[in-house]
Amino acid sequence: MGNIRHPRRGSLQFWPRSRAKYLIARIRSWSPENKAKPLGFIGFKAGMTHVMAKDNRVKSITKGEEIALPVTIVECPPMTVAGVSFYKVSSYSGLRKITSIMAEKQAKELNKRIPVPKKPVKKFDEITDFEDLRLLVHTNPKRTSIGAKKPKLLELAIGGSKEEKLAYAKEVLGKEITIKDVFDHDAMVDVHGITIGKGFQGTVKRYGVPIRQHKAEKTKRGIGNLGSWTPKRVEFTVAQPGKMGYHLRTEYNKRILHVGASGEEVNQKSGITKYGNVKNQFLLVAGSLVGPKKREIVLTKATRSPVKTVKNPFDIKLIVK
Repeated sequence: MGNIRHPRRGSLQFWPRSRAKYLIARIRSWSPENKAKPLGFIGFKAGMTHVMAKDNRVKSITKGEEIALPVTIVECPPMTVAGVSFYKVSSYSGLRKITSIMAEKQAKELNKRIPVPKKPVKKFDEITDFEDLRLLVHTNPKRTSIGAKKPKLLELAIGGSKEEKLAYAKEVLGKEITIKDVFDHDAMVDVHGITIGKGFQGTVKRYGVPIRQHKAEKTKRGIGNLGSWTPKRVEFTVAQPGKMGYHLRTEYNKRILHVGASGEEVNQKSGITKYGNVKNQFLLVAGSLVGPKKREIVLTKATRSPVKTVKNPFDIKLIVK
């Protein structure tokens, strides 16, 4: 019998396995857009269901037939534009914030997150020397069934030229943005979120290390040894127990199959398990999404969208509750 080789599992592409600092994902890059509009939206993961849809893909073996598709329900209450941040490009540190403008009227729940000034400090006319600007938006979790009141804050990039960005920011400051202002049906998006935290775990669950036979010395769920004699240290590639999950992850090229106007289309009689009823506009995104229920996920315009995409590949006939 040949030598059985069973190397340790667990991808080293995700390294270091650091835990997220915040419950809402940090966005490091934005896909360019010609139209002046926000390039992202914050939603709440409600759960999963499946739809019956007609397959319109040309090369599919089920073309023309009705198939079942798993989808994730993302509730999208309107976001409020609390302020506008202005940036200049520095030669050594990239974008550097120079100032910001806050709306005159703010939601009272925002005081739980940041100190809100009573009067606006600056006006748009006073700021002329800038190179980029972004919208400071916050969520409205009190409009959902998750039971939270404290909003989450995030800066969203805007599409268009510098003049178009400034005009759009003046228009929406202090107002609300809906999901239909950002994404349409059949759009390709990237999903940024924080995975489920699993606490302190051993090497078998964390890295897929094989369980040793019952006659193994000392332990069955251990790794056997900590590596070679040289170098005289434990290398980072050796599987070790530790905290697992709660990582920032990005899923690319997810398709929005449906933009719903009200939760009556997806709500069950007793509400969605571990979430409640959907009370606002919602999305049906093909496949599963990162994170547990009730957690905020950030949807952005796809940065790696394929060149050739089939328009309306699935025609939804029924949403299964």
